[in-house]
Amino acid sequence: MSTLSRNLPYFASGIVVKGFGRGSKELGVPTANFDQHVVDSLPKHIDCGVYYGWAQVPDLSGSKVHKMVMSIGWNPFYQNERKSMETHVLDLVGNDFYGSLLKVAIVGYIRPQKNFSSKEELIKVINEDLRFGAMMLDQLQYKEIVEHSFFDIPIQNGSHSDS
Repeated sequence: MSTLSRNLPYFASGIVVKGFGRGSKELGVPTANFDQHVVDSLPKHIDCGVYYGWAQVPDLSGSKVHKMVMSIGWNPFYQNERKSMETHVLDLVGNDFYGSLLKVAIVGYIRPQKNFSSKEELIKVINEDLRFGAMMLDQLQYKEIVEHSFFDIPIQNGSHSDS
């Protein structure tokens, strides 16, 4: 277990808002974006980077918890001016999440954010991240998080850490 993993899981919830509009259109990887309040509430120990974990969208799938991969940061390739939390829910592709409550449990770290020389290189690495995250979430130690009370309790807009 890495030093970073000792600070996880980290739980966050909030309403999905319109993002930059490039996940689906440009990259083929739709993302659900948290409002800025949730992003600004991240503790300092959650560094910018790519993470994997679990997500729940009660409006779309009730109590079902899904695998997810999340990018946290400024996305250097696009030179974002504001930090974001962009969540790709692996088996809810094609659904519109805007205005829905999104609950996530971040359980593992994949890599730091980095810049890419081309959009094609970025897409390739994103797809590798998705495969790696899905594989890691098949491990028993991570599957147990699906049963955490966070996913049972109706939580509105906020976040907390629970080690």
